[in-house]
Amino acid sequence: MLESFIWILLFGFFGGQIARRLKIPALVGMVLVGIFLGPQVANAISPSVLEAAGTLRTIAVMAILMKAGLGLDREKLARQGSVALRLGFLPAACEAIAVALAAMTIFQFDFLTGLMLGCIIGAESPAVIVPGMLRLKSLGWGVNKGIPDAILTGSALSDVLLLLVFSLLLTFLSQGSAAGVKLPGGLTLSALHLLPLQIIFQIVLGVVLGLLTARLLVSLLTKQNWTQNAVQDTLVAASLALLLVVAAEKLPIFSGYLAVMAIGFFAIAFDPPLARRLRSGFDSLWVVAEIVLFVLLGASIQLQVLGKILLPGLLILIIGTLIGRAIGWYLSTLGSNWNWRERLFLLPGNSAKATVQAAIGALPLASGIEGGETILAIAALSILVTAPLGAWAIPTFAPKLLERGEVDPTKVAVTRRIIILAVVDTSPLAAQVLTKAAELARRSDSEAIVLHVIRRQDSQKVALLKEKAQRLLADIRHQFITLEGSVPETIVRVAREYGVAEIVIGKRGHRAWDEVLVGSVSQAVLESSPIPVIVVEDNQFVG
Repeated sequence: MLESFIWILLFGFFGGQIARRLKIPALVGMVLVGIFLGPQVANAISPSVLEAAGTLRTIAVMAILMKAGLGLDREKLARQGSVALRLGFLPAACEAIAVALAAMTIFQFDFLTGLMLGCIIGAESPAVIVPGMLRLKSLGWGVNKGIPDAILTGSALSDVLLLLVFSLLLTFLSQGSAAGVKLPGGLTLSALHLLPLQIIFQIVLGVVLGLLTARLLVSLLTKQNWTQNAVQDTLVAASLALLLVVAAEKLPIFSGYLAVMAIGFFAIAFDPPLARRLRSGFDSLWVVAEIVLFVLLGASIQLQVLGKILLPGLLILIIGTLIGRAIGWYLSTLGSNWNWRERLFLLPGNSAKATVQAAIGALPLASGIEGGETILAIAALSILVTAPLGAWAIPTFAPKLLERGEVDPTKVAVTRRIIILAVVDTSPLAAQVLTKAAELARRSDSEAIVLHVIRRQDSQKVALLKEKAQRLLADIRHQFITLEGSVPETIVRVAREYGVAEIVIGKRGHRAWDEVLVGSVSQAVLESSPIPVIVVEDNQFVG
């Protein structure tokens, strides 16, 4: 097992990075690595790991749904009204029905078997959609109208609906009858009659349990201070979230995945600082979970079956997406403030399939349902086609179809390269400037640029200054730059060119020295720089 995890993590990571450098979504590289390492090619993954793939996928999906919940914006969702709710039901239902009708014609399925296929194909992949939507939020695309939030919420609700219908159909087709409930008076309600109540109950109870768990987290982690750092916060939150998912599998009276998403959503409302720490922790957890999820996804794909159903399978996917799901998208956004471009974005933004299909695609075959092999092959085909396309299309079409708004850093992690500019001269004050810059860089995991503006060429002093910077910034990624010109103008120009976050500059006291940055220079930078400036004073020279 240990060797298998080494191959999964190592090859999965570099496979994703190679794909990214080729301008292809990283998950494509990870899936291809999984196919290569899987039993059909290299057979390098232990059977015990493949048997545990379902459990590992559950952990990965839990992590990504917590990220989704921690990235939701209550105000934007409220502004959308019923759009998010409709997105949770109409596109999925319309696609499932369209796939069922097409399968009846193409594969000669009966309607219930076709609808089972539709439930598998219609489910949306949180592993693709959630990272894509969170990235759009961090960049500001569609945030003014809450489009990423509506898609995130709708995706979670649609999976609840389709998984419930799928479980009902699986029971009915494998056992020949569906369990029912007898009421007083001899009236019997079948599982089909109870389905709407089950859906409502699972959603409501899932949200309530998520709320209560969020309250518990705030009490344990903030009020009672059981943890000392963000890693421990994440450990406790992930354990409680995973407990809900496991409990939902044992007692399917609530949606475990929806409960996990609700934990993050309510954590923002109850304790924003805690939510920010958890957001950072789950970002780190997802780095590992993503690799495991998609490599094992690739390892589970049966290539030999795909060739038989390639063309009819593609036709099924096209009919389901371009006809069924498109009708659902139109009905979901009817009467909203979305323009036609934003509605069109739902095609690339809300169509990816991967996680659910990998989890339940093989169940009909395992239950002995006729056509199970074809269902599994189409599920695998939907992963290979839509997951890479969705991961590529979301960032590609968002700038073309959505409007860019202001990013709210309290709701989503804004990841960018942070650079600190340290402006130094050849005086002893340079050590204090470099020390302050190093302190800031360590706090925010930043890089540093050390700038020395030359007035008089003195190679020996510059070499000593460079050596000092190397010593004080030994654990900070940095570069040393020397330029000639007007000191304030050069500082501001370099700061703009490199997109620095902060400028650290020294200020002497009342004694004037030709070789140092005196007060007039730091004052000029303060007045002309649009970037925050931190002035380090040498107190021993202040009179």
